[in-house]
Amino acid sequence: MEKNKVCFLKLWNFYVKGGYDLKHTPMITTEFEAYLKQNNMTLAQFAEYSGVHQRTLSNWVTQRRSVSVQQLDRITKAMGLPEGYFYDLYIENYIIDLPPNMRRIEPLLYRCAELDRLDTIRRIVGHIMDNLLYSPRLFEIAETLFAQGRHAAALPLYENVADVEKYQHSERLATCQYRLFTIQIGEDQSRNLRVASVFEVFVERLDEIDQLDALKDLANVYRSMRKWDRLDETARKMKEKAKAQYTLRHQQKSRERGEAAKKLSRPMFVYITYADLLCASVCEAQGDYQQALQYTYAYANLDWVKETDEDTLHWIGLFQHWAEGNTYVYKLLSGNTSVLTDYVEFIAASTNKSDKEMVTKLLNVMLAANRYQIDVDNILRRFETEINFITQQQPSADMYTHQVVPEQSTRFKYELAKYYLNRGRYSIGFKYLLDVLSKSLAINKEAFFIRCIRLFEQFKEFADVQAHSNYETLVSKGKKYKLFYY
Repeated sequence: MEKNKVCFLKLWNFYVKGGYDLKHTPMITTEFEAYLKQNNMTLAQFAEYSGVHQRTLSNWVTQRRSVSVQQLDRITKAMGLPEGYFYDLYIENYIIDLPPNMRRIEPLLYRCAELDRLDTIRRIVGHIMDNLLYSPRLFEIAETLFAQGRHAAALPLYENVADVEKYQHSERLATCQYRLFTIQIGEDQSRNLRVASVFEVFVERLDEIDQLDALKDLANVYRSMRKWDRLDETARKMKEKAKAQYTLRHQQKSRERGEAAKKLSRPMFVYITYADLLCASVCEAQGDYQQALQYTYAYANLDWVKETDEDTLHWIGLFQHWAEGNTYVYKLLSGNTSVLTDYVEFIAASTNKSDKEMVTKLLNVMLAANRYQIDVDNILRRFETEINFITQQQPSADMYTHQVVPEQSTRFKYELAKYYLNRGRYSIGFKYLLDVLSKSLAINKEAFFIRCIRLFEQFKEFADVQAHSNYETLVSKGKKYKLFYY
């Protein structure tokens, strides 16, 4: 029995401790003393050179006392070594096998975040992950890193806190899941759906104000994936909660109202009107343009909004602008092609090549052109600069711009491909189509991938050798990733 225990301890040391036996773990001080000897330096000389007090260095070398991360950084720099060179040994020497000391751990986490030492962060967190007592502090560190934009570094901390507190039903757990959702949403739509589904059940545990932004972000993800039932449910829930909070806000004292407003990324009324806009988009997808118009008229009429500050007026202007454009759109898509000229002038009047709504506006033109066989060559030439910008646009950190705009851009290029192929301009048509096929493969968008295949097969007799070759390569990759089956 005793023999088995000894074997277990040896294995535990090897696998959990990174392969080091505690008796033979290298010490930073060993390398430091070798450096002094090699360079014929005294502690006093090194202290003056590094800026670390001589007594601190003496206690570190002779009594094996720990140095701070800041002092270690000075020592490392003075020795001419890369930043963070000793961090793994620091963990071995002063963190592992000792009671967790946040005065050592916290500065090390921040420094590892600055240096993108993500593996080291995971190792530190793994050392204390089973102790519930450290969750609050780890959460605070994660929130600081998140606010600094160091999302990759914050991720393992949020994962740790979420795992340790998974049975606590706390608001902190819900916030961790919200942050994990925000960080993990990317271009892979299948993965996005899984991430959104995991987070959705935690929304109700968030602070009532935080729920509004969480529902907005969830809605934008579902909109980008064209999950209309989920979008409709999420938008209605957001509107209901926002209306209740808006009413409550105007019954509270001004100080309480101000505190609630600071927590939101937008004025509170926006969550009510944005819900109407989202419901209109659901109706549009279902072909119910009359109901979409009713929702549009609802968010166009904002006389009920009580605030008059600059930010509120900005958003009111945006919604009225969107309502004007979408009124043209729903009439146009329902078959009233006489409004196309007015819609184009509306687009031209608001033209800004960096406008993230431009892709949606031009997509609507192409949808109508393909549905009703309208010649829009002049319109495409008129907005050539904007189209070039859209087709080369880079991702953004904003949830709407990061999710909805790229999806709309892909749809726009598909409609361009369809338009040019139907008009016999095969070279440019296949160029856009293969681009969309490649993008659909990259973001794991199965339905769109299949649509592209069907369109290519419809016109494949007009494709040149290079287009055929590129197509076969992409289809082979699609089979490999099981995006479709024959």
